[in-house]
Amino acid sequence: MDWDQALEAFRRYLAIERNYSPRTVEVYLRDVTALRAHLREKRGKDAPLGRLSAIDVRSQLAALFGENGPATIGRKLSSVRAFARFLVKRGVLAGNPAAAIRGPKKAKGLPRALDVDDAKRLMEAPGATGRKTARRLSITEEARHALLRLRDTAMLEVLYGTGLRVSEACALDLGDIDRDRYATPMVLVRHGKGDKQRQVPLGKLADAAVTAYLPARKALAGTGAALFVNAAGQRLTPRSVQRMVKQWSIAGGVHADATPHALRHSFATHLLDAEADLRSIQELLGHASLASTQIYTKVSLDHLMKVYDDAHPRARLPAAPQLGVPVLRTKV
Repeated sequence: MDWDQALEAFRRYLAIERNYSPRTVEVYLRDVTALRAHLREKRGKDAPLGRLSAIDVRSQLAALFGENGPATIGRKLSSVRAFARFLVKRGVLAGNPAAAIRGPKKAKGLPRALDVDDAKRLMEAPGATGRKTARRLSITEEARHALLRLRDTAMLEVLYGTGLRVSEACALDLGDIDRDRYATPMVLVRHGKGDKQRQVPLGKLADAAVTAYLPARKALAGTGAALFVNAAGQRLTPRSVQRMVKQWSIAGGVHADATPHALRHSFATHLLDAEADLRSIQELLGHASLASTQIYTKVSLDHLMKVYDDAHPRARLPAAPQLGVPVLRTKV
């Protein structure tokens, strides 16, 4: 098996057997192709797949230092490790040369959450700014901008009110909001990470914003399944939402670095500050492990101490002994 054959087989394996998204498959193949190019540049020809060694992998990682951050280097190593593991399964390699190689340590920086006041200013920015600028637009432009402001308000409220990833919010269809079966409207997230489905409550303000946006969405798109659409009636993209959030954060006077991911982190942090339990937040965020949730939620020391004091049986001092009840003391 040569490199071309191996890469094509690896692509089919990731897409069909592993059921990875096209974007994920593309990243894996790009990382492995970079290893191939690095070894070809060193040797003047393709390295034999059957003799791929740990030295080859380390050589590529060494070339990446200084040009890529720890997270990127770790991801590339993970891609190469998965490719080598695939070759072992196919009998091309006797062992995985990348299995014992450790990637660089990644900084454990937390995303910054908006405080409640900044989140409120951001949610209200499209409506407030729209009223100020409407006089400077023609009637046609003003009508279009009004429709888009309704959409932006709905998107902001959904991101902050549900904690969805921006890709999940953009993938929502009209039928994914269920207002009939539950007392609280629910959002069905069908395109979560790893193709896992989950249901998330849609808060009252988010539900009201979506309801107000639906006539505007019909005017923009007419028919079609997508909930959030652009001015041309096509499904909104994550990149467009990132620009939109940035635009309204500036217009609304939000000094924090507001991004769709920051709204997701704010959702989790504000729930935790209101004493929601971490397991429930994990389910809402769609995390496979609690460790991921702990990274997304900035747990203050005061909150941890309060949880400990309230919950642990050994956290409180025993009650003072009552009069008349002998207290045994042990001599030291």
